[in-house]
Amino acid sequence: MGEDTLFRSLDLIEPGDLVRYHGSLTDAHGLYLAQPCPCAVCRLRLRITPTDTRYVLLDPWDEMPGPQCVRRASITRSDACN
Repeated sequence: MGEDTLFRSLDLIEPGDLVRYHGSLTDAHGLYLAQPCPCAVCRLRLRITPTDTRYVLLDPWDEMPGPQCVRRASITRSDACN
């Protein structure tokens, strides 16, 4: 099983994956590109709890900033990534 297949079978989010945000910021619901959140708080959180990756969501059309420090439970990888 290749690395790409393993990521897909585990439903992991890779940097640059297209995701649908469905979290608490209802005005921000929609499609984004996911990247690991680079802020100091999220980096520290990841050191303490390695399974608690948070994401910064980037607008694929570069029209507006997306949510930051987003929990994994608030995003779903788009079917376009499969």
